[in-house]
Amino acid sequence: MKNLVAKGATTLAMLSLSVLPVVAQDTAAAPEVPAVSPEVAYIFNTLLFLIGGFLVMFMAAGFAMLEAGLVRSKNVSMQCLKNIALYSVAGLMFWITGYNLMYTGVDGGFIGSFGPYAFDPVGGDALDTGYSTASDWFFQMVFVAATASIVSGTVAERIKLWPFLIFSAVLTGVLYPISGSWQWGAGWLSEMGFSDFAGSTIVHSVGGWAALAGAIILGARKGKYGPDGSVHPFPGSSMPLATLGTFILWLGWFGFNGASQLAMGSISDVTDVSRIFANTNMAAAAGVVVAVGLTQALYKKVDVTMALNGALAGLVSITAEPLAPSVWQAVFIGGVGGAIVVFAVPMLDKLKIDDVVGAIPVHLIAGIWGTLIVPLSNDAASYGTQIVGIAAYGVFTFVASGVVWYVLKLTIGIRVSDEEEALGLDKVEIGVEAYPEFGTGSQRL
Repeated sequence: MKNLVAKGATTLAMLSLSVLPVVAQDTAAAPEVPAVSPEVAYIFNTLLFLIGGFLVMFMAAGFAMLEAGLVRSKNVSMQCLKNIALYSVAGLMFWITGYNLMYTGVDGGFIGSFGPYAFDPVGGDALDTGYSTASDWFFQMVFVAATASIVSGTVAERIKLWPFLIFSAVLTGVLYPISGSWQWGAGWLSEMGFSDFAGSTIVHSVGGWAALAGAIILGARKGKYGPDGSVHPFPGSSMPLATLGTFILWLGWFGFNGASQLAMGSISDVTDVSRIFANTNMAAAAGVVVAVGLTQALYKKVDVTMALNGALAGLVSITAEPLAPSVWQAVFIGGVGGAIVVFAVPMLDKLKIDDVVGAIPVHLIAGIWGTLIVPLSNDAASYGTQIVGIAAYGVFTFVASGVVWYVLKLTIGIRVSDEEEALGLDKVEIGVEAYPEFGTGSQRL
């Protein structure tokens, strides 16, 4: 998974070497780097999974705060509830069947095995794996939760709670694991040589395709687009919250990309993790600067939401290959991601696709860009194979998600009524307003 078999073989080969002291007087012999014991490598690898996992888990808070800040005040409680609920649903579904579908018995095919995943026993010491299986499950689980969070922001302010959670269960328990198995589970795309180090396509574009299907079937918010094609902006409730969410996501991304090295039992692995951190940060910074510069040039004012999404687009863009690029390549890749946001957001508005938080430009389009450009820095990848992988993930996820959304629409319905949308989902779906002193609830005080 994520090239873990190859890394594991390399690590075990290193560990099999004898630990030989280097004698300063022995100038004839080349100095050797001492290898750590299998127990120490197991501990360090497991620690990397756990640290990376809780950093990615913290991204759930980032998504919640970003979405809470970018929706209107009458829908903030709903976004908070959706984010904690989808994270919980994702955790349960990934244990019930998701992990095995993604990683067990794929063997170059298209799907793994059904059934719940079993962890190591209490006090387990299976050194042959090189890490604790529970730590690996946790690290992979928080990735699937991030995929569902991408959908949450796009369809905000007009979707019912329970249909959204049902879709999240299908996405995290079935759709994402099946498509993820094609590469990270040693499936058919892995056999072809498709490369996606930490998930620009496998995580982010998959979430973006699911969000796009939902936005099209759900329709735009009432009043967003005029009959003459005009676009009516709906300002978010809190730019401070949105900014806080972006910084949390930026922080969490170091776990997202850095821990995808999947090994920390050698000097080279630790060095590579450090390099990944640096490239990830540079790409995000470039995304912000490009978004700020372009909005100033195009609109004569800097749009803070574009700056925030520029950072996220830079992060998504570098996620497919955060290790191999030079600093300048990382800056270029992230900078293009920032430009994508500036031009894609108005493009979606022209198509009347209502994406409340800009998740489709950030996660789908920038994810495609990041995956496509991998061969620029990674000679082992090819543009042809990257295009095949991008297309496969796009067709499968968009069609399958569209079917699920449409079935939900025909059966239990996915959209609140016009009156309920006008009142706000906090009041009609949740019953707890986020800002009662300042929102509609202030009229009752």
